[in-house]
Amino acid sequence: MYPKSFQKLINQFAFLPGIGPKMAERLVLFLFKQDKEKINEFIQDLENIKNISSCKRCFNIAQNELCTICSDENRNNTNICIVEEPLDIIPIERSHSFNGIYHVLGGTIKKRDTDNLTIAQLIQRVETEKFQEILIATNFTTEGDMTAMHLTRELKKFDIKITRLARGLATGSDIEYADDITIRSAITNRESIS
Repeated sequence: MYPKSFQKLINQFAFLPGIGPKMAERLVLFLFKQDKEKINEFIQDLENIKNISSCKRCFNIAQNELCTICSDENRNNTNICIVEEPLDIIPIERSHSFNGIYHVLGGTIKKRDTDNLTIAQLIQRVETEKFQEILIATNFTTEGDMTAMHLTRELKKFDIKITRLARGLATGSDIEYADDITIRSAITNRESIS
């Protein structure tokens, strides 16, 4: 029905999470109707994503060696918040209830597999940086809870206060979808787990 290159672009969009074939088709048709300048700008922005990498310190998304949070001298470097993915940082930041720094795990523990996570780098940071509190902000899912328990076991050997977000977030919910008030409440009422 469509030219090969057009269909190929639809397939590329359908590859993205949360976008099905119908939505991919709509997006490509929308782009098709845009002027060449807008298309070139879009292509350039896609091309520039190659210059984005992970922060060398916390594994957040970064354009330089350090992300904007790690390079911010006004952050409280004695409090660290552990999250599953970079997306989880956004609602916490939007809530204006945490001014510390972060560590992105890169996912959760699945079937006791920690190989692809940045837990070893986290332990190294805890050993070398002077933290007063570690806030575990994993999602309230089975894997998030399992990851939080594993982290608590690993971090208990350090004489640092370990807390977890309060259960204002529903079990099975993802932090990225929580509103500012819920996040603020979960941080304010966080529970000590060590």
